Amino acid sequence: MRLEQLQAFLAVAETGSFQKAARLCNVTQSTVSRQIQSLESQVGLPLFHRTSAAKLTIAGDRFFPHASKICREWKSAVRELSDLLDGKQSELCVAAIHSVCAHYLPPVLQKFCQGYPDVQLRVTSLGSDRALKVLRDGLVDIAIVMNNPMLTASPEMVMEVLYEENIEVLMAVEHPLAAYDFVPWTELTHYDHVVFKDGYGMQRLVQDVFSKQGKTLNAVLELNTLDAFRGVVRQGKLISILPHSALLEALTDRTLAVRPIAADTEILPALTRQVVLATTDDRLQIPPIQKFYKLVREYINTEAIDRSNKQ
Repeated sequence: MRLEQLQAFLAVAETGSFQKAARLCNVTQSTVSRQIQSLESQVGLPLFHRTSAAKLTIAGDRFFPHASKICREWKSAVRELSDLLDGKQSELCVAAIHSVCAHYLPPVLQKFCQGYPDVQLRVTSLGSDRALKVLRDGLVDIAIVMNNPMLTASPEMVMEVLYEENIEVLMAVEHPLAAYDFVPWTELTHYDHVVFKDGYGMQRLVQDVFSKQGKTLNAVLELNTLDAFRGVVRQGKLISILPHSALLEALTDRTLAVRPIAADTEILPALTRQVVLATTDDRLQIPPIQKFYKLVREYINTEAIDRSNKQ
């Protein structure tokens, strides 16, 4: 059963004439006749009485509302996809890690809202692994996260590295590790740590580093907000290993100290993370998503991160 058969059926039913239906469908009368005959053959019953005026049979009368509904749904679907292609999207959903939401997204959000005032922008702060999962599941349109090749290496995924940043140590200003200009890796194993909850890329990265060195990470507390990290570490006993962009506010806090980790080619090379912009190929064909993607590339770039690293 084809759409043009249903359209021909409805045209004949509404006009009462195969000839008028042909003009309405912009085809020949013989084409309409063939479409109706083929449709009747498929349903197994005559749909019209062939008299001076084409009238619906009982079967045709029963079939009419179903054919009408199918054609309406088709027109609605085509119109919705056409609106989508024209940029008439009701909402755009973004998932991003906390540090990006706090420091780098605000100018992007403002610029996008000015250009697309009718698009409802929804931004959710999530851990990297969780954000990539909801992107793959179709629950968000764009993810700005710490790279996880296991989740980004798929044919439909479009990914671009935004920046790479150092991993550093957050501690209270009077903590023993604050005496170091560069904290030795071995010293990190002697203290209790605050870590991100499961599903956050940073927890996975830190756990992997300790595991590869045959060491145990003394993770005594799991949190999921940067304010909470600063508040707990400020108490003096716990430390946390975090990316530089998550420590920008701590750098101006006199109660806290931030120290780089000493690189050791034999034990632990320089510890860094990549922050990437991810979406899927089909989504990049939608104008609002394409625009947001370009704005992120424009505003969250290496130069911006370099400036923050110099603070």
